[in-house]
Amino acid sequence: MKTVLVASSKGGVGKTTIVTHLAAQAALDGLRTVLVDADPQGSSTRWAQRRAALDSAVLPLDGTRRKAWRKQLPDDAQRLLIDAPAGAMGEDLEPFLEQADAVVVPVQPSALDIEASVPFLDSLARHPRVRRGELRVGLVGNRLKPWTNATQQALELLAAWPYPLVAQLRDSQAYVVLVGLGKSLFDYQSLQVREHQADWQPLLRWLKKA
Repeated sequence: MKTVLVASSKGGVGKTTIVTHLAAQAALDGLRTVLVDADPQGSSTRWAQRRAALDSAVLPLDGTRRKAWRKQLPDDAQRLLIDAPAGAMGEDLEPFLEQADAVVVPVQPSALDIEASVPFLDSLARHPRVRRGELRVGLVGNRLKPWTNATQQALELLAAWPYPLVAQLRDSQAYVVLVGLGKSLFDYQSLQVREHQADWQPLLRWLKKA
């Protein structure tokens, strides 16, 4: 069972959008998928509940009580996605970091967001599994506007960081609408949607290697 933790100490960076899209993609691929929602806001849980009637449903588990969710984890689960609580640092995520095969960290292209991510990434670097190279950490540039100087400067800065930039997701209101419906971009096949799906392919390839 592959386990992916999506985490950031900065709120509002699109953590729930990313974790729900990864869950939907895995479920649509036929994997028995579980989403552990450790964020007290419960946004990922509500997304999974809205998706419950689909063939590609995702099982939500309450992850706010540390290790209690493990007792509810089905034996046949094939993909586990974890939506970490906003504001949590590496030491707060210890149980999840011990379980994860990869950590995905969303970053938005603003100086404030980038600066706020540094202490969080430093806290991850102190974890023994990260130090030993056993646990891969990847950055995802989120809500990007590639035609702007701000985005280009942010990408240049992120490219110099010690963690790889594994995806660049363009800004789109479609994400907000789809998550509210319990859906994802991967549920549709229009030309415009496929262009946005292509943004996810580098991340999916990186996770496959994790």
